[in-house]
Amino acid sequence: MISHQVTIRRAVARGAKRFTRLVRGSGAYESKYASAVAGYRVGPDHIEAHCAFVAIDADEHGGRVLEFYSLVLSPPELDLLSVADEAQGRGIGRLMVAHMWSEARAAGLDHVKVVSHLPPKDFYHRVGPVRSGTGFANPVAVPWDRPEFEFHVSSE
Repeated sequence: MISHQVTIRRAVARGAKRFTRLVRGSGAYESKYASAVAGYRVGPDHIEAHCAFVAIDADEHGGRVLEFYSLVLSPPELDLLSVADEAQGRGIGRLMVAHMWSEARAAGLDHVKVVSHLPPKDFYHRVGPVRSGTGFANPVAVPWDRPEFEFHVSSE
């Protein structure tokens, strides 16, 4: 459960280096998964071009970034969703998925695709999307197949 006040706000381009460190530093990408984020960069242009949001722990550490996500509107895709290791299991991922769903609905989307890496696939199973296919390996960076999911966004 979320034990501190968490604020979700629009990401700003000047935070790109922090978001890059969050993605690259994720324990989900250790050992054999490290190649997926080696050299990966969240650029300021990506943040400005898409609906990018951060979850900030407003109480405990005075503005520490706990999670970052990016919603691409065309074609609709949850491009990034990265939770700080120390924040996992606190409900922040679910909170951000609910936020993403709200943003997708407000943008008039009826679905949002997710291509998951293997470590977070169980998380996606728990938060609502349905399995829709497979993203095939793209060596050298991603030498394994990845499950694809789709969030169905209702108009309610």
